[in-house]
Amino acid sequence: MSARLRRWSVYVLIAIGFAVACAFLSHWQFERNESRAEQIALVEKNYDAEPVPLADLIGADGQLDAGDVWHPVLLQGEYLADEQLLVRNRPHGGTSAFEVLVPFRDVDGRVFIVDRGWVPPGDGDSPDAVPAPPSGEVEVVVRLRPGEQLPASGRGAPEGQVPTIHLPSIADLVGEDVVTGAYGQIVSEDPAPDAALGGFDSPTDDPGPHLSYAIQWILFAIMGFIFIGYIIRTEVMKHREEVEGRPAPEKKPRRRDADADIEDELLDAR
Repeated sequence: MSARLRRWSVYVLIAIGFAVACAFLSHWQFERNESRAEQIALVEKNYDAEPVPLADLIGADGQLDAGDVWHPVLLQGEYLADEQLLVRNRPHGGTSAFEVLVPFRDVDGRVFIVDRGWVPPGDGDSPDAVPAPPSGEVEVVVRLRPGEQLPASGRGAPEGQVPTIHLPSIADLVGEDVVTGAYGQIVSEDPAPDAALGGFDSPTDDPGPHLSYAIQWILFAIMGFIFIGYIIRTEVMKHREEVEGRPAPEKKPRRRDADADIEDELLDAR
């Protein structure tokens, strides 16, 4: 195999390897697009559904079914205001706000964590003021949300605060029979509180760029082969031009033999 063929084989192998990587990334983006479409469909199905009692969706095991995320539930009971916690560094209002978690004792005896909204940061490590929840018997409508993971960095929080909504850790702090499979984002409270907290935006229905990214990776794979083909074609044409433009070799004068030279000298002498 000539050097050129070996070089072209390497080019083709590089193009194949690049195409495989692009195919993997394209498949990953297609999966993300499908997952995002499922999330949007779940929000459309559950977000504005009629509230149901907590026990209808959260059983005795305290676990939340993935198909019930965002579904509203009705809580009846009272807030445990003394066990209130603040979640740090939540992106609301263009600031690192605090979300206000208050345990709620439902009529079935279980304690459910309610995220009542958010307050802006204060001058120190805590907000300047946190509106109190309604006291006494309250009816609360919340949307079910899964708990969060502990921060990978291992960062903590001052007393009375938590770094994330990690429900098992919150249950340890509250010391009650806390539901650890889900918490609720506030929708309404009856009676209404004296002062309202910042509310939650509805989830976006933007599908994101995943589908366009998936198509782009396919195009990149095709472009890789086109580029390698262009390089090989350029080398072939350059080699052809070099061959066609090379001057023909000069013909060397034919050497006469010694007898012919002597014969010519004798003729000249006559």
